Amino acid sequence: MSKNKNVPLDKRALELVRNNAVPIMFIIICAIFIPMAGFTPGYLINEIITRMGRNLFLVLCLLFPIMAGMGMNFAMTLGAMGAELAIILVADWQIWGIPGVVLAMILSIPFSAVLGLVCGAILNMAKGREMITGYILNFFMGSGIYMMIVLYIMGPIIPIAHSSIMLPRGYGIRNTVSLLNMRQCLDDLLAIRIQGVKIPVLTFILVGLFCLFIVWFRRTKLGQDMRAVGQDMEVARAAGIKVDRTRLISIMMSTVFAGFGMVIYLQNMGNLPTYTGHSQIGMFCIAALLIGGASVEKASIGNAFLGVILFHLMFIVAPNAGGFITGDSMVGEYFRVFMSYGIITIALIMYEAKKRMNKSKAGRELAQAQREGEGAQ
Repeated sequence: MSKNKNVPLDKRALELVRNNAVPIMFIIICAIFIPMAGFTPGYLINEIITRMGRNLFLVLCLLFPIMAGMGMNFAMTLGAMGAELAIILVADWQIWGIPGVVLAMILSIPFSAVLGLVCGAILNMAKGREMITGYILNFFMGSGIYMMIVLYIMGPIIPIAHSSIMLPRGYGIRNTVSLLNMRQCLDDLLAIRIQGVKIPVLTFILVGLFCLFIVWFRRTKLGQDMRAVGQDMEVARAAGIKVDRTRLISIMMSTVFAGFGMVIYLQNMGNLPTYTGHSQIGMFCIAALLIGGASVEKASIGNAFLGVILFHLMFIVAPNAGGFITGDSMVGEYFRVFMSYGIITIALIMYEAKKRMNKSKAGRELAQAQREGEGAQ
């Protein structure tokens, strides 16, 4: 009989709730808010499917650094910045539709890879503090290097032919770049409608292929190395694994795939907020993954799917529910932003508390074993 079957049912239920506290809390919140919001089931399903196609690729790219024991990659926004630079160039060259999407993905690879290389090298010098370091890198690159490129370098140094995307002063990119000729070109290709619900088949095929790649990658030598590094760096190093190189590759893969995901996201939106488009991407993707039941040290494809559904369902219904409760829809807007930051905080606190409890338990067990050994002598 397995160990799990020997545990009483009430304790198993309590353990299940403890391990899935965040998803359960959001399921309850959504169950309360949905009737208040007053949306039809068809509208909610259509919105959820649209947002899944838009955001899933971005959330899935977070799995690689978690696999390597580096926690949540707040620096995934570097890949999003690389995609935005590529989209600006594609818009300037007036290459639209599917060719524009494909070209933007190809162009994003060198930008995202270089940014990921720099990021990975810095994170290797900050072992044990990867998440806060990635968060600061996000601000430094986004508010420093990226801003300098799009505000001052594009125009005088990087030639921009179309004045429609440039600021009136003659250099720098406008606050918003229209992608109307690219809007949902990926989502509309092979799309089907079932009782008024649009299903972007091609987008979900790309997401499905990415999921298959992740499953396959975990079984490769490099994937096994990443998992070994994530479990214990010193043991992995003793086994001959190049720890720093493996961690660096995981970050580069995350940023490159984040670039692909950002192109999918922007073609769905139909416009590029030049200076703010990437700013909240990392925060919202990490919040969605945590809401799906992931932790800093363990995450799965299932966590990504569940998290995107719950997070965006809350995003859809919260403003109307807030208006129903208080008469002011802005309360719901503040609530959903507060929840996205709050969930990350709670998840990190729970992770640290669990890690300390496990460490304390291991210490007690070691002390008990030593006492027993001394007693036997």
